[in-house]
Amino acid sequence: MARKQEVQQQLFDSGVVAVLRGIPGDRMVDVATAIYEGGVTALEITADTKRCAEQIAAVDKALADTDAVVGAGTVLDASTASRVIDAGAEFVLAPNLDESVIKVCNRAGVVSAPGVMTPTEAVEALEAGADVLKLFPASTVGPSHVSALQGPLGDVPVMPTGGISADNLEAYFAAGADAVGAGSALVDYDAVERGDMDGVRAQAAAFVDAVDTACNE
Repeated sequence: MARKQEVQQQLFDSGVVAVLRGIPGDRMVDVATAIYEGGVTALEITADTKRCAEQIAAVDKALADTDAVVGAGTVLDASTASRVIDAGAEFVLAPNLDESVIKVCNRAGVVSAPGVMTPTEAVEALEAGADVLKLFPASTVGPSHVSALQGPLGDVPVMPTGGISADNLEAYFAAGADAVGAGSALVDYDAVERGDMDGVRAQAAAFVDAVDTACNE
């Protein structure tokens, strides 16, 4: 349980979870390492990635001596949750609410962040034992939806994901977000394709700077 709390705090301390989707298998470790070196300590490898479990295990091993935490995203069912946890995922994110995924995470002592949009979904997720509410897709409802959820539910941890950029970070954190999930705004996919890890590192670092600025406003 202590480790689970540490991981959850690491997600909040990082302020951003890097969503790694569609990264070629032979570059995953290099990309994840570059993003970590750019200052992102929470890395999500999506379950629709080819050989996802192997990639999670490889990144986890490569960053084992750091403060990075490696998790899985787009986890739609309990069997996938079990597979990525066995591979070393320390947090599990989903675009949807599936109580069986939350139960698998709780049994394994792994942070769960199901996708929610409405107050009803939020309450159901919390009652099922979710640790964090992933507001997805955040771009559909905007920053004000974070405070709208927290108003009646209290200070529940919310992580907006989907459409997050350096331009709207401040509004989401001002509304009460504990962290955000970011994909293309943080991961330079053109640089990934070129094999330019300096470019990957630089864009991640720029995004981290934007998060730090937003959190300190």
